[in-house]
Amino acid sequence: ATFGGGCYWGVEKWYAKDFNETHPGAVVATNVGFMAPKDAKAKPNPSYREVCGGRTGHVEVCQVKFDATKCSYEDLNAHLYTFHDPTTTNRQGNDAGSQYASVIFVHDEGQRKDAERVNARTQRALDRGKIKTFQRDKIVTRVEDATEYYPAESGHQRYLEKHPNGYCNHRRRF
Repeated sequence: ATFGGGCYWGVEKWYAKDFNETHPGAVVATNVGFMAPKDAKAKPNPSYREVCGGRTGHVEVCQVKFDATKCSYEDLNAHLYTFHDPTTTNRQGNDAGSQYASVIFVHDEGQRKDAERVNARTQRALDRGKIKTFQRDKIVTRVEDATEYYPAESGHQRYLEKHPNGYCNHRRRF
């Protein structure tokens, strides 16, 4: 499972730690890095600094390896919106730029259907006023085919685990 939802440090923390609190042992491993939409003319093997410049075509993402006997792919998708605002394009809080895009990269057609179903269900909840913690009223999270994944440098892996007071712009929304 591959998710873009703002700075990848926070996305990784919310899956590696918080998701495992509600689904013990479900997340087997996480890895942060970069992935570009299929139609982007992306630079191969970009560095963090290059991606931060917003000129490589890549999005900061977190790859989540999970145990399908302990959670579903749909559970992982739904969890994204408990800490990430899917109504903002290329932004999470103060972090703005194309590298912070709200995107779910899918690896097969089943994942695409699950991601689209979660987007539709979340939009219905938003339309009915059941979610009041998003900035806008329309889900803009894209569902894209996964492309080549480039892992970030080792200092970025499990960053907030190593630096508990490190920068994080994600928060529980519901």
